[in-house]
Amino acid sequence: MSQIAATPDTLRGTIYVDADACPVKQEIYKVAERHGWTVQVVANDIIALPVHPLIRRVVVDGGFDAADNWIAERAGPGDVVITADIPLAARCVKAGAAVLAHNGKGFSDRSIGMALASRNLMAELREAGQVTGGPRPFSQRDRSAFLSALHETIERLKRNRP
Repeated sequence: MSQIAATPDTLRGTIYVDADACPVKQEIYKVAERHGWTVQVVANDIIALPVHPLIRRVVVDGGFDAADNWIAERAGPGDVVITADIPLAARCVKAGAAVLAHNGKGFSDRSIGMALASRNLMAELREAGQVTGGPRPFSQRDRSAFLSALHETIERLKRNRP
């Protein structure tokens, strides 16, 4: 990544990344730099990051849902949250943030209830031994869809800013 100086007029928003299992961190950094947005990379352990004035590491204690709580307490309107964690997505949608999964699928007020219900159903089926497989492997198509969705989300948020 190039080294650009972050100035108040280039900082337009924040992208919060639930980073422990995020497969699209490099894509996030690329899009954030293009738009001048700050990235808060939140994890329970130290994760290697590029040296860049817009990218910040946040290491939270190892407590249950500590990274989720840190993000949910800060994300709000005009921010983007990247997570595959459905309960965290629900909290951030409720707070007014734009939320994307790693495959580019967006969560909204209209979709989050169904996503929570599906998550709970799948957990019950796994506990009962009915479902033994996990999600399909992450693909280049998912990566491309994510890049496009993140760019479009930031553009929409920029248009809607006062």
